[in-house]
Amino acid sequence: MTRSITVAGLQLAFSGNRDADIAMTAAAAREAAAAGAQVVLPPELFEGHYFCRHEDEGLFVNALPVGQHPSVAAMCEVALETRTYIPCSFFEKDGPHHYNSLAMIDDGGNIMGVYRKSHIPDGPGYEEKFYFRPGNTGFKVWPTKHGVIGVGICWDQWYPETARAMMLMGAEVLMYPTAIGTEPHDPSLDTRRLWRRAMVGHAVSNVVPVLACNRIGTEDADTPHAQTFYGTSFACDQRGDIVHDLDDATPGTVMATFDLDMAARHRAAFGFFRDRRPELYARLAQDI
Repeated sequence: MTRSITVAGLQLAFSGNRDADIAMTAAAAREAAAAGAQVVLPPELFEGHYFCRHEDEGLFVNALPVGQHPSVAAMCEVALETRTYIPCSFFEKDGPHHYNSLAMIDDGGNIMGVYRKSHIPDGPGYEEKFYFRPGNTGFKVWPTKHGVIGVGICWDQWYPETARAMMLMGAEVLMYPTAIGTEPHDPSLDTRRLWRRAMVGHAVSNVVPVLACNRIGTEDADTPHAQTFYGTSFACDQRGDIVHDLDDATPGTVMATFDLDMAARHRAAFGFFRDRRPELYARLAQDI
């Protein structure tokens, strides 16, 4: 009997009302679980609009410790009710520090641990360094009853080192919750193809299934900070073949079932991990 895992990524548009957006995400997670998902992945920072488009010190009040955050509390409730695992993105406060974090919630509604986003972007429309300290947890993987999952938050997704590190820790599926859309400094730049290709590349070079979810809709419309998020959430198998995806404007759930034993056989046969030469990679750990 082969081992399989059914995963679902939520693609949603957010109103900017924290309570309403958390409730909507919880409802979508319940629907995904009812459809058979065993692990449900909400988008990055689903507690409202993506607030990092500009710098506003008043927004730090929304950061809370993991045990007090309403997003985490809501997903714990859903996980317990539906017996699913939920990687829950949230704006974390830890003493004087603030992080873009993820609480991994098990199928009993318990917090397995917290991973903090390691790579923090800083550019027009994505001014995260104002809000977030670089994560101090390193990358993590999470054992579930269905398989071991690794989760990288948004900007961590672009780095092949993130994917490889999680694979070396035993990940069998990689997941990426994201908030990415238009580039305010260059309206002609559409990064959705790059975004997808990077993750498909992780699938191929690590021979592992990948799930990615993103938000949709225009936030802060008719203001200087307006930004449109392009969805295109997807799942691909260990060959990098897309098995389910969504468009750039429709809310929905991307869902896939992966045969983990088959993926493991393919991974062994390709030899990428057999043929690693870590003694040649010291340069990767050096600053330029």
